[in-house]
Amino acid sequence: MTGVETRSVARDSLFLLADIRVEQSAEICRVRVRNLSDGGMMGEGQLRVQRGHRVSVELRNIGAVGGTVAWVQDNRFGVAFDEEIDSQKARRPLQGPEDAATFMAAPSRAHRAPPPPEPTTLRKI
Repeated sequence: MTGVETRSVARDSLFLLADIRVEQSAEICRVRVRNLSDGGMMGEGQLRVQRGHRVSVELRNIGAVGGTVAWVQDNRFGVAFDEEIDSQKARRPLQGPEDAATFMAAPSRAHRAPPPPEPTTLRKI
């Protein structure tokens, strides 16, 4: 590789998990998303894909995105999306009522500080 940047879209490094399915297969595989841009992503995982395979990637806060495998090297691969996405949206915390209901838990009282004492009950020493 040369030191010249040939990408037309800036990519940010990050760590997200995504579900990916190769078209013509019912199997869904969880992969790590190492780089994400509006036009594509670099994924890493135990997924057997070849250049040119059509895939569907389920990204957080975005949903299913279609694309084509652009390159493969060891357990990493690049996907060029069919349509641009808002990659910043995938970096945000989960949104929507279904996400809130899934991840809402009862507040924990295990690590809560006791309430402050009433000023009238305090005495000077």
